[in-house]
Amino acid sequence: MTITDGLFDIQVNGFAGIDFNDKNITAEAVDYALEAMLKTGVTSCLPTLITASASVLTERFQALDKAVSTSRLGELMVPGYHLEGPFINPKCGYAGCHPPSDIIKPDIQLVANLESMLTRPILLVTYAPEFDQNFQFAKQLVNTGKCVAVGHSNINFSQMDEAAKIGICMSTHLGNGIPQQLHKLDNTLQAQLSCDAIGASFIADGIHIPFPALKNLLRAKTITRSILVTDAVSAAGSVKAGNYQFASMSIERTEDGTVRVPGEANLAGSSLTLDQAIRNVVHNQIVSFDDAIRMATVNPRHYLQPAFAFHGITSPITTITWDEKLNVIHSVINEELVYE
Repeated sequence: MTITDGLFDIQVNGFAGIDFNDKNITAEAVDYALEAMLKTGVTSCLPTLITASASVLTERFQALDKAVSTSRLGELMVPGYHLEGPFINPKCGYAGCHPPSDIIKPDIQLVANLESMLTRPILLVTYAPEFDQNFQFAKQLVNTGKCVAVGHSNINFSQMDEAAKIGICMSTHLGNGIPQQLHKLDNTLQAQLSCDAIGASFIADGIHIPFPALKNLLRAKTITRSILVTDAVSAAGSVKAGNYQFASMSIERTEDGTVRVPGEANLAGSSLTLDQAIRNVVHNQIVSFDDAIRMATVNPRHYLQPAFAFHGITSPITTITWDEKLNVIHSVINEELVYE
């Protein structure tokens, strides 16, 4: 057996049949999803809401926050939220499964309005900086205690360097949220990958990024600047193929774990669990177990630490125990055994 810190998933849209983007979500549903995540070693997470209209985002955030704040596990496991969109690139390939009609230019007042209704902060905002004039939006986010990430973006080399200088700290699911066809070298993937001032998160399911390609990306970004995430949707944490709901979309999980809107080419999140991501990178000889754990524990907390400090958030003491096959046996938060 091996004991490590608890895992921290900074991008999770839903889990175990529960959609965090559901305007009718309840405390019981949140507890069901969080308990299922605990079984995979995740002791902290940022529930993630994706692009929608201002009114729908308001409705979804209020419902999620009420459910989290009145749930049993929310206080222990949810320090805040991740807003992915609606300030992203609307062009085909960049938008992914985000509804293009709801994508807008960066709007700091919308973020402020959303957060003013919440009991816990929006800690991470993913957006496309190429639409942010003089990076004023990002500067204001950083000044109000946000970790700001590039995602679903066509940012170029010079823009990326400038964005990093003003405090943008990472790329969201690097390698995804971009078109299938790009210039062979002068492209946004290379721009984000080459920027040593920022970290990057990766979806290690073998579907979003082939494992040999992931090895190359991690070598370039380095272990210390890399984060494992799931981008999980409601189809995660279940072995069943079939139809699920995600932010008003009907999605389909196939037998191999791929999640799409039926008939669409773009992926719609993943069915990955974070413990499986660790097994994937270890069993495919991409990194060691210790490095995999670092990318799912130390590194996400490092990049979120300025936001935690701004909002006075203290991370709980967490441990998880792994068996010899890298399966999670039990999870502990603040010396309370919450899963066994």
